[in-house]
Amino acid sequence: MKTALAMLLLLQAIVTGAETSAPIAAADLRRYAAEAERELGGNILPFWLKHARDRERGGFHAFIGADMSVRDDQPRGALLTARILWTFSAAYRRYRDPEYLEMARWAYRDLTNKFIDREHGGFFWTISSQGKPLDAHKQIYVQVFGIYGLTEYYRATGEQPALDQAIAIYRLVEEQASDPKHGGYFDALDRAWRQEKGDRANLLGAAPKSQNSHIHILEAYTSLLRSWPDAGLRARQRELVELMLNKIIDARTHHLVLFMRDDWTPIGDEISYGHDIELSWLLVEAAEVLGDPALVVRAKAEALAIAQVTNAEGIDADGGVFNEGSPHGLTNTNKEWWEQAEAAVGFLNAYQISGDPRHFAQSQRSWRFIQDKFVDRAHGDWHNTLRRDGTPIVSVTTPDGRTIPTAKQNLWKCPYHNSRCCLELMERLEALAGVATVKH
Repeated sequence: MKTALAMLLLLQAIVTGAETSAPIAAADLRRYAAEAERELGGNILPFWLKHARDRERGGFHAFIGADMSVRDDQPRGALLTARILWTFSAAYRRYRDPEYLEMARWAYRDLTNKFIDREHGGFFWTISSQGKPLDAHKQIYVQVFGIYGLTEYYRATGEQPALDQAIAIYRLVEEQASDPKHGGYFDALDRAWRQEKGDRANLLGAAPKSQNSHIHILEAYTSLLRSWPDAGLRARQRELVELMLNKIIDARTHHLVLFMRDDWTPIGDEISYGHDIELSWLLVEAAEVLGDPALVVRAKAEALAIAQVTNAEGIDADGGVFNEGSPHGLTNTNKEWWEQAEAAVGFLNAYQISGDPRHFAQSQRSWRFIQDKFVDRAHGDWHNTLRRDGTPIVSVTTPDGRTIPTAKQNLWKCPYHNSRCCLELMERLEALAGVATVKH
C-alpha cells in the first residue's frame, strides 16, 4: 500500500515536472559542474592542504579562527580527522592527485594512531594536545564517521586494513549500540560501550536517540555496503531506511523528528531545515545502493516531499537556508555553511527525480548564495555562519565577557560538507549532461 501510494505521488511529480518546461540544456549543466569543480579544486581543498595540519606534533590544529589565529591548547576531536579523511580520500579517488593522497594518509594515521581506544575499541570523542583521552565515552556519531572515512580511504587506495577497521567499528556499533526492543540505535554509551542512566553523555542533545546520529549511520552504512556487500549489513541498512520513512520523518509535515525517547516518542518540536534536505538525498542514495526498486520509489517520493517543504518553509528570499524553526515559525534565522551545501545537492536530487526545473533553479540559487555570501574571499574556504542579512559572524562573546573568533576549523567546522557538495554536484550534473565521470 505504501509503495503504491509513493508510486502515485512520484508519477504525479514527474508529470508535473515534465509539463513545466523543457529539460535543462547540457551547456548549463556542464557550466554548473565546472563552477563546482573550480570551487573544490581552487578554494576548498587548497585551504585545508595549506592550513589544517599541525606539522610539529602531527594530526590537525585543534582550532583556527575566522581571523586565522591558531589555538592548539584546546581538545582535538576524532570527528574533524574522520571528515578530513573522507574528504581527501574522495578527492584522490576522483583526481588521483598525490597531494590529496598524502593528506588522506596523514588523516588516516592520525585517526588510527591517536583516537582508537585500544582497550575497548571504537574512537574517543576528544584527546588533549598531548594526545591523552579526554572525552572517552562512545558517541555513535563519531564512530560512524570513522566508518565513513575509513571506507572511503579503502575505496581510494585499496588498503585492506582500513576496510577491516571500518568493519570492526560497524560490528561494535551493531553489538553494543543497537536497540533490540524498539529498533534503531542509542546515541551515546560509556567508554566500555555500556548504557548510562540519563542522557548527559549525549553531546547531540538530551535524548537517548536523535535523527542526527541515524542519518549518519545510514550514510556510513551506504558507503560500507558499496565495499563490503555483507548480508547482515544489507539487512540493517534496509531496517534503517524503513526507520527513516516510518519513525524519524514526520509523515504529516515531512520534517525530521530531531530527538526521540527509546520508543521513538518525539521530544520537542524543533525543525532543522538543513538536516531535512540533507536526509532527502542520503535516503535515496541508501535505497539505490540496496537495489530494491520498491524502496527506491518510496525514498524518492519522500525526498520530493521534503524538498518541497524545505523550499516553502526553510529558504530565505536570498536563497539561503535558515538554521532552525518550529511549527510556529522561524526560531533561528542564522545560516550555517553546511546547510547551504546540503541544499544545493538536495534540490538537484529533487530535479533528477522529478525533472521539475523549479528544483534545479533552487539548487542554483543555493549555489549562487554560497558563492556570493559564504565563500571567504580573504582567507579561503567558507565562512562558518552568517546573520540573516548575509554578514559573516566572525566573533562571539563568551559567558565571561571575552570576545573570541568563530571557527574556520575545529571539531565541527570541517571540509566534509562543502567538498562533498561539490563532488555530488559534479557527478550528478555530469551524468545529466551525459559526461563520463568517476562514480562518487
